[in-house]
Amino acid sequence: MRAQDHFIDIGIRLHIRQWIGAEAAPAFVLLHGLSSNCRTWERVARHLHAAGHTVISVDQRGHGLSAKPDTGYDFETVSGDLATLIEVLGLEKPVIAGQSWGGNGVLAFGAAHPGVARGLCFVDGGFLDMGQHADNSWERVSVRLRPPTLLGMPRHLLKQRIAHGHPDWDDAGVEATLANFETLGDGSVRPWLTLDRHMTILHALWAQRPAQLFSQVQEPVLICPARSGDPDWSAVKARQVAAAEQSLPRSRTHWFEHTDHDIHVHRPQALAQAMIRALSDGFW
Repeated sequence: MRAQDHFIDIGIRLHIRQWIGAEAAPAFVLLHGLSSNCRTWERVARHLHAAGHTVISVDQRGHGLSAKPDTGYDFETVSGDLATLIEVLGLEKPVIAGQSWGGNGVLAFGAAHPGVARGLCFVDGGFLDMGQHADNSWERVSVRLRPPTLLGMPRHLLKQRIAHGHPDWDDAGVEATLANFETLGDGSVRPWLTLDRHMTILHALWAQRPAQLFSQVQEPVLICPARSGDPDWSAVKARQVAAAEQSLPRSRTHWFEHTDHDIHVHRPQALAQAMIRALSDGFW
């Protein structure tokens, strides 16, 4: 079955892609990362749906085909969007997964809305603590993580750039990532998320302190971190994952070795299998 595209009004208009599965099987709700889009979850969603599950991937506010208000890019508002969406869709105890910023959003949701989800999944996010070190001032972070200016780049050149940076990705993964951008009439691209909103979300991520939220999460959490070729960053990430494991009431960690930050694009089948296993063995 192919995904069905819907626009849901929850106070703002959100775009979702939905695969309808067996009524008795738990549903999955999938959240993308910063400046990304719901299509990056496409192949994970197909694997989950093939196992019988209803799956909903969401363009979060400001992203993709969803509405782009000037405000509401803090974790409290974004978590509220998700809570309202789950209610409007009538989902009963779904599993909620988020990648990168989406993972930290799932953490914020779990802390603020206990009892709504069956389980949570942090996909190379959820444990990210950008402001924990004194040398990670906002001034430094805002310069180091400011996104490149891609406005006006021809789409075919951007596709080549993404493919070159991720040689293990297949064309479907590259195309899903290209959906982070609107293609204009002249063949050039424009990010769906504007730079000012990107920086507002980045500041909220920098200001969030996951260590203060872990103990408030009631649901079991599957932590799925990626380990790539950067040993320094891998060491930092390992410490952050260990802090999450120590403070979350119930967690399980599945490391993805030699894998990009976008696990859901790079290793979709393996990620879906880890999620299905967490259900089948009773962790969720």
